[in-house]
Amino acid sequence: MELLYHLPMNWQQVWGVLKWVLAVLAAGFIGQFGKSLAMFLIKRRRAKQLAEQGLDHTGASVSSSQSPVVNSNEAKIEKKRAKAQVKRLKKS
Repeated sequence: MELLYHLPMNWQQVWGVLKWVLAVLAAGFIGQFGKSLAMFLIKRRRAKQLAEQGLDHTGASVSSSQSPVVNSNEAKIEKKRAKAQVKRLKKS
């Protein structure tokens, strides 16, 4: 009876092992960087949606005049509206 572990590996066996190694490396790469890529794409899409609706990344309204709000009550109301808008966007 011949012992198989003393025989040299042929190219078909080497190629079979290499395919498995490459498959494991590809799965590891996808697992490591897939979530980061998905989070980046989600963040970019949300920023684009907010920009289309006239909101900045915090959800506050972007006005063209950029003048400060004099009345603090108006600022509070505007902040509440912005928060409600962001909340609605998150739910949709």
